[in-house]
Amino acid sequence: QVQLVESGGGLVQAGGSLRLSCAASRSIFSFNAMGWYRQAPGKQRELVANINSGGRTSYVDSVKGRFTISRDNAKNTVDLQMTNVKPEDTAVYYCNGQFVSPWRQYWGQGTQVTVSS
Repeated sequence: QVQLVESGGGLVQAGGSLRLSCAASRSIFSFNAMGWYRQAPGKQRELVANINSGGRTSYVDSVKGRFTISRDNAKNTVDLQMTNVKPEDTAVYYCNGQFVSPWRQYWGQGTQVTVSS
């Protein structure tokens, strides 16, 4: 069973920075892709950023230039560096890991990020 554990959430003022970390119970290279999703109250869960096994990254338009996804191979972690945060970034952030053959995905328990104006 794969486990993903997030950490680093909390309360931050608008314009500030926060770093989220996702620790995997197995090598992050075994995943075809890993990513960060978020879900705000009353809204659907959306993909914020992901990184594939080749290191290619992608971001939702609203966070481009502000958030950076990265991985630490030695620690088996995938981090999300959030800078210049905005109140609309407030959400529960979830770590996600995917395998494609066969396709399956795993979720962390989520970590709350609250941005005050």
